[in-house]
Amino acid sequence: MTPNPRRVELLTREGCTMCARALARLTELAGELGFQLSTTDVDAAAAAGDPKLRAEFGDRLPVVLLDGREHSYWEVDEARLRADLAR
Repeated sequence: MTPNPRRVELLTREGCTMCARALARLTELAGELGFQLSTTDVDAAAAAGDPKLRAEFGDRLPVVLLDGREHSYWEVDEARLRADLAR
């Protein structure tokens, strides 16, 4: 049985250039390392009735979540992400 791939989620907002750079790098890393990558726009989530992410993370975007837990913010901590994914 194949193990479930690790999940990386990028919390973003529209117009965030740092978010765009983080997404580009994470997309490359997902292809190399085989994790599932998703993005969530915190403002869109709040507008849809779920303000929790924006309230918690909105002042630190982009935020990288690994398997649902905060991993890094403002930039992709690539060395740490690689190490944590290898565990």
